[in-house]
Amino acid sequence: MSGGWRLARLVALGLTMMLSACSSPEPVLYTIAAVPGPVQTGGPKVVQLRQIGLARYLERSQIVQSSENYRLDVRANDWWGEPLAAMLSRVLIEELGQRLPQALVFGEAGAVSPTPDATIELNVQRLDEDAAGMLILQAQASVGFKGRAATTLRNFRFVTPIAANARAQGAETRDEVAAISTATGQLADGLAAMLLGAPGPR
Repeated sequence: MSGGWRLARLVALGLTMMLSACSSPEPVLYTIAAVPGPVQTGGPKVVQLRQIGLARYLERSQIVQSSENYRLDVRANDWWGEPLAAMLSRVLIEELGQRLPQALVFGEAGAVSPTPDATIELNVQRLDEDAAGMLILQAQASVGFKGRAATTLRNFRFVTPIAANARAQGAETRDEVAAISTATGQLADGLAAMLLGAPGPR
């Protein structure tokens, strides 16, 4: 009996170790922060930001580190706190409202749905680090105005340095998200310029 008891105990211990090895810690959740920009006067009174289109490789909970060299590097245990398209929409609405205080800016998916004077359509083609460790935000934007048949189209590409301590333990993901926040603020500057009919950064 003692030998059988020892065997059962060893089996139970082995199963416990296997389960511990297979389990993973809870993911760390991150969010993009709104970045203030220059306040402008004028522009459309009511602006609708339509649902943002994302490159398919970005449609995941995990934060993408890089898509360079034919390889997709994903931060397996660092996740976005909400779907990335919804987060970008929320942050851009806040940033555009700050930059254009005379405008009411709202999202397509929200409960508020007034008739817009201008609409923004946005495709995000890239949002990750390049081989040099710079954050790349690449997007296409279209702005349409009520009563005008033609729309304004623009390509955007922002290259944002990631903090020098990005390789420090525990800081790498935070610094990437901070760079994404900075680039998103630059995108908001460009969209605000399009709404005002002025040339914006490319």
